[in-house]
Amino acid sequence: MSSIGTTEPASRQSSAASRWAAVSFFALASAWNYLDRLTLSAAAPRIRAEFHLTNTDYGWLLSAFALAYALASPVMGWFLDRLGLERGICWAVGLWSLATAFCGWSRSLGQLVASRVFLGIWESVGVPAAGKINAIYLEPKDRAIGAAMTQVGLSIGGIGAPLLVASMAGWRSPFFVCAALGLGWIPVWLAVRRRVQPYAVVAPQSASLRGAMELLREPRLLRLVAANILWMGIYTLWSNWTTLYLVHQYNLTTAQAAAYAWFPPLASTLGAFAGGWISRRAIVRGSANVPARVLGTLVSAAGCLVTLAAPAMPTALLATAVIAASYFWATAGSVNLYTIPVDIWGGERAGMAISALVFAYGLLQTAISPLIGFLVDHYGYTPVCWLVALPPLAGWWLLRKMGSEKIAA
Repeated sequence: MSSIGTTEPASRQSSAASRWAAVSFFALASAWNYLDRLTLSAAAPRIRAEFHLTNTDYGWLLSAFALAYALASPVMGWFLDRLGLERGICWAVGLWSLATAFCGWSRSLGQLVASRVFLGIWESVGVPAAGKINAIYLEPKDRAIGAAMTQVGLSIGGIGAPLLVASMAGWRSPFFVCAALGLGWIPVWLAVRRRVQPYAVVAPQSASLRGAMELLREPRLLRLVAANILWMGIYTLWSNWTTLYLVHQYNLTTAQAAAYAWFPPLASTLGAFAGGWISRRAIVRGSANVPARVLGTLVSAAGCLVTLAAPAMPTALLATAVIAASYFWATAGSVNLYTIPVDIWGGERAGMAISALVFAYGLLQTAISPLIGFLVDHYGYTPVCWLVALPPLAGWWLLRKMGSEKIAA
């Protein structure tokens, strides 16, 4: 029998509505996380022109962020569990906001790369923190919906980045706006955190980094890591390449592409709620938590096959619709995948457990971003779509046995 930890119900709880409000406000941290990150992608045509980058070069720029994100994530997960959510996320948001400002100040490619590395280190806290907030404020049956609320924040960032870049003539100013939003969020979050009582108390952990790392050898976690690598290719593609795809495939300007590029992140949000609804419905009908999440990944993996149609679309509007559907299903599966560690290991070790999935996603981005750039430069987007559309089915296949394992609720 597996345990989810030693979390005890809070002696004094706020209402469910207040706790959902806290989760919703926390989603703004995810919004600033992705706005900071995706402003680079939205401004990519301008940045490529200034620094004379090929698609392959741009892929390596993405990899600089992704490698730092991956390598830092286990330490940052331990950091979050040890400091606790309140202090840990404030340090992280403050430092990644400064890193975003450094991106705007960059006057050479080397400075931009260094800024992106610093950004990747501290942004790796974001996803584990979101999992931890759900364990603190939400009942188990609601946690995939909580992950969907996080996705609302991610989508705000995804929608906002192209619109922010399109509204400004240069590419540097949007980074300063992003930094200001993050720094302004911190004092308001502290007020919310201290006012709204949790569903369950999750105390900071005293385990050493070496002791915490033992979790990373757990077979179930290794299976989740492998499934996440297989799953997140679609997410990597459309979160980083949508603007370039529309510019190159349909001869649009950056501003014209922005008129389309905001819609797939919105579809991603709807997909997150769809994925959360699938698993919540299964739980309400009597399923255990983990089998319900696995069911959500199966349905979503089938939906991800729509990605294969993107290169055949004759217009930017139709291509955007397919990209949106692809993003929808990728996110529907990911909210369930990222909730499984909380189901199994609980809020106390959620930071460390989810950081392993963040590590996997960072490694995937590191490896696949230059590969995508190379394939686009030499063969176009068709092989790229095949590269990312099929692996989610293999990811579900790895998880299917977890659906038969009995996990404590």
